[in-house]
Amino acid sequence: MSKWKFPVQKGLMEKNAGVYYQNMTSSDVEERLKKNDVILIPVGSTENHGAGAPYGEDTYLDTRICEQIALATGCTVAQPVWYGSHPYHHLGMPGTIMIPEEILADYLCYMFAGFWNTGFRKMIVVNGHGQDYVIPLAIHKFGKKFQVPGVILYLHFWNAARNPNTLFSDLETKDKGGIYETPFIHADEVEQSYARALFPELCRPEESVATKPAPLLPSGNINNSAESGEGPIKWYNAYGSVGMECICSPEGVIGDPKKADPEHARAGIEHVLDYLEKLVNDIIKTYPAGKLPPAEKMTQRSKEEIDAVIKGPTHGGRHIYTIAY
Repeated sequence: MSKWKFPVQKGLMEKNAGVYYQNMTSSDVEERLKKNDVILIPVGSTENHGAGAPYGEDTYLDTRICEQIALATGCTVAQPVWYGSHPYHHLGMPGTIMIPEEILADYLCYMFAGFWNTGFRKMIVVNGHGQDYVIPLAIHKFGKKFQVPGVILYLHFWNAARNPNTLFSDLETKDKGGIYETPFIHADEVEQSYARALFPELCRPEESVATKPAPLLPSGNINNSAESGEGPIKWYNAYGSVGMECICSPEGVIGDPKKADPEHARAGIEHVLDYLEKLVNDIIKTYPAGKLPPAEKMTQRSKEEIDAVIKGPTHGGRHIYTIAY
């Protein structure tokens, strides 16, 4: 029997459960950093998911997963980034709040700087929304700008929904040996199965409507949302490959959420949780709380400068913004 408990009936964002950074005091954080200095940063979106699902679905997918990892490992979760970047075909969709990718990348870069300055120098960005072209940019902007030792990793959690022994994706359709009838696109059978497994209280399956995809190129070229081998070109590396949502699927759905079943998401969610737990533990085992990757292998800044910012302003050193802002 799995140790993971879901559906989760209520989240922890407004509870003093030792999970969310924003709910902790400075003394809470000081004690936490002595034991575990990994922080999970959920990056979501606010977008139309149709009549049967909340606008914050992509964010809640992240946070409900991160909360369980924090409870299991002792790491910390940042309150989520609620507004994300979107590909061109989301443009103009009512209910969808689009942040330009350059702005989001800078925003994340300075979140990383703030958490690093606080002492959370091992960060895992957990994302479930289609903005893969932005988050790596933010990570490399931080690395180039500040050049300090630390760990920042990005996980699009859907990519961890696979059996670790076979690497078989838990998002596959029946014709490929999976459990779903239709391929994963957006607010559809697959995504709503995960949503109803993780936050059923926010979903209204009885109001769900089905729609059809609107591809503009033949199949076999553009990979789908699950990145399951439909073609060699990732969906976000394309323009003119699909119709705009506000024209072709104004319902906010691409697929059939009526087919969703939370039990179908169970194995995938468990694999995501198992992987994230392993990742946090691998980081802490390799670099216990307070330890960092060797600075001389990560930066050519002077030892004096790096030692000063590692100490930080509250321990006789300097803050990270003496390097850059």
